Amino acid sequence: MNDTSRSHPSPATVAASARGRRLERVNGATAIVRSLEELGTETVFGLPGGAVLPLYEALYESERLNHVLVRHEQGAGHAATGYAQASGRVGVCIATSGPGATNLVTPIADANMDSVPLVAITGQVGKNLLGSDAFQEADIRGVTMPITKHNFMVTRPEDIPAAIAEAFHVASTGRPGAVLVDIPKDVQQAEMDFEWPPVYNLPGYRPVTTPHSRQIEEAARLISASRRPVVYAGGGIIKAEAHAELLAFAEATGIPVVTTLMALGAFPESHPQHMGMPGMHGSVPAVAALQRSDLIIAVGTRFDDRVTGHVGSFAPDAQVIHADIDPAEIGKIREAQVPIVGDAREVLSALTATLRDLDLPAPELAEWTAYLDRLRTDFPLGYEEPADGSLAPQFVIQTLSEIVGPDAVYCAGVGQHQMWAAQFVRYEKPRTWLNSGGLGTMGYAVPAAMGAKAADPSREVWAIDGDGCFQMTNQELVTCAVEKLPIKVALINNGNLGMVRQWQTLFYDGHYSHTNLKPGERYLPDFLALAEAMGCAAFRVTEKSQVAETIRKAREITDRPVVIDFIVGENAQVWPMVAAGASNNEVQYARDLRPLFDEDNSAGESPAHIHEVTKEGEKN
Repeated sequence: MNDTSRSHPSPATVAASARGRRLERVNGATAIVRSLEELGTETVFGLPGGAVLPLYEALYESERLNHVLVRHEQGAGHAATGYAQASGRVGVCIATSGPGATNLVTPIADANMDSVPLVAITGQVGKNLLGSDAFQEADIRGVTMPITKHNFMVTRPEDIPAAIAEAFHVASTGRPGAVLVDIPKDVQQAEMDFEWPPVYNLPGYRPVTTPHSRQIEEAARLISASRRPVVYAGGGIIKAEAHAELLAFAEATGIPVVTTLMALGAFPESHPQHMGMPGMHGSVPAVAALQRSDLIIAVGTRFDDRVTGHVGSFAPDAQVIHADIDPAEIGKIREAQVPIVGDAREVLSALTATLRDLDLPAPELAEWTAYLDRLRTDFPLGYEEPADGSLAPQFVIQTLSEIVGPDAVYCAGVGQHQMWAAQFVRYEKPRTWLNSGGLGTMGYAVPAAMGAKAADPSREVWAIDGDGCFQMTNQELVTCAVEKLPIKVALINNGNLGMVRQWQTLFYDGHYSHTNLKPGERYLPDFLALAEAMGCAAFRVTEKSQVAETIRKAREITDRPVVIDFIVGENAQVWPMVAAGASNNEVQYARDLRPLFDEDNSAGESPAHIHEVTKEGEKN
C-alpha cells in the first residue's frame, strides 16, 4: 500500500543513465539471468520444466544467483512472498508453462492482495504454437490479469532486459504488488545483444509519494481539534519502512495506535499507546478505539471488512483522515474528510512537522486515554484452560513467544492458529510477522518461512501452522532440509479444520460437516514419522509441562528443520469475535451475543455488556 523500494530507479532515471554498452551476444535465457543479477537478485525459487529449460541452462552457468528447487510451484510463490515480506526486497519465482504457471496462481493472488513485491517469471510455448492448444500451453496472462499489478509477454529477446527491469520497478514502487513476465521458449533461445541498463518507459505510471501540503495542514488542524483520535495503522507502514515515523508521530501527539493484522510489529506492542489489533478477532481496547473515536487517522490501510464489520455502523462519530499510496483505496469503503495520497513515511513525517511548525496545540486526550487504558486493564486477552485437560493452544503460542522473543520471524497459516499467533505473540519490530491476510491462503506458512530463512539465514524463523494448513504444503520441508534452511514448525494440531469448526459451533448448530481430519483417535498422518522422513527433527507434545522444554530443545537444533507436533484440544475457540457482517458494537465471547456498547454509553464509561462467563467451561 505504500512505496517500499527506494533502491530501484525510475524509468526516467534508467533511460537517462543508459549507455548502450554491449557486453556480449547471449540468448534470451541468459539475458533473463543477467538482468536479475544486475537488479541485485540473490535468490530465486522455482521448479524446471520444458518451457523454461533454456532458462535453467542459464541458471546452471550463473555464479551469482542462488536457486532454491522447491517441490511444488505453489511453494515457490509463497517462498518468494515470504522472502519479500521478511527482507523488503523483490521476491522472484520461476515456473514452466501450463500447470507450472497455473500452480503459481494462488501465491500470485496472495502476494497481490497483501501488496507484496513479487515477480513471477513463467515459460511459455513457442510463439508459433500460441493459441493452438499445444502441450502445456495455458494463457497465464489471461488467467492472472485480475490478480496482478501488471503482466505481459515478451515476444522479442532484445526486449528482455527492459521487461525484467520494468517488472521489478512496477512490483516494488507505489503500492507494491505481483508482476508476471511470460516468456516463450523460442524467445529464450534466440540470440540478442545484452545491454545494461535498459531503456524503458511506463507512460501514465507515476506513483505519488509526496503528500500535498494543503491536505497535510488540514489534517493537522483536525488532529489538534480532536478529543478521541486514533491512529489506524495498516500494512503500508511496514511496506514504506515508516515504523520510526509512526512512533515519532504517536509520541509527539500522544494519540493511541491500533495495528491491523498486516501491521503487527509496525508499532511496539509494549508501548503504552498501543491498543492492540482491531477487527473480527481484535482486542477490546482496539475495537473501542476505532468504534468510539471522533477522528480516525488511517495510514497505509484499506478499511478491510474484517476490521470494519458492518460498514454502516463502523465508527459512527468519526471523521476520517485517510493516507495511502494507492488513490483507489481512499474513499472506497469509508468516505474520507481529508484524503491524502502519498507514501506513509512522508505523510507521517509531514504531519509531525506541520503540527510543530504551525504551533498547533496537542489534542486533549486525558479522558480518552483513561477510558482506553481502563478497557485494556478490564478486558485483557485471555483463555480458559480446557475442561478436558487437553493442551491449550493459546498457552503453546504464548510460551513460544516468551522463550523465542521478538527478534525471530513468525509465519502463520490461516485459521485459528493464525489469530492466536496474532494475539499471543508479542511483536516489537517490523517484518517479524508474516501471514496471508487478504486472501487467507491455507498452506502459506511453511514455504513462506522457508523464504524468510533464505532472505536472512542468521534469523530464527518459526512457522506456526495448523494441521489442516500443514498438510497442504509440508513437502517444502524437504526443500528446507536439502537447502540447509533450518526453519522450525510449531504445529498446532487439533485434528480439525479449526476455524471452520468454530463457525459450525457458533452458527451451524454444531453440525461438524467434513471438518474432522483425524480418523478415530489415531495419528494419521503421523507427523513425527512424516517430518523425520523429510529430513527433519521431530517432537510430539501432549502435556503442558513439556511445552517449554521442547521449544528449547528445538532451538538447539540448527542443522535441519524441526517440527513440534503440539496435540491441543479441539474445542478451543478464538475470542473475542465479531461475527461476519455484524457491527463492532457487538462482540462475541461465546454463544451469547451481546452489545459491547450501549447507544448512550459515553467514552468515559466502560462497556456495559461485556460479560465474563456465558458458556460452561469458557471464560475471558
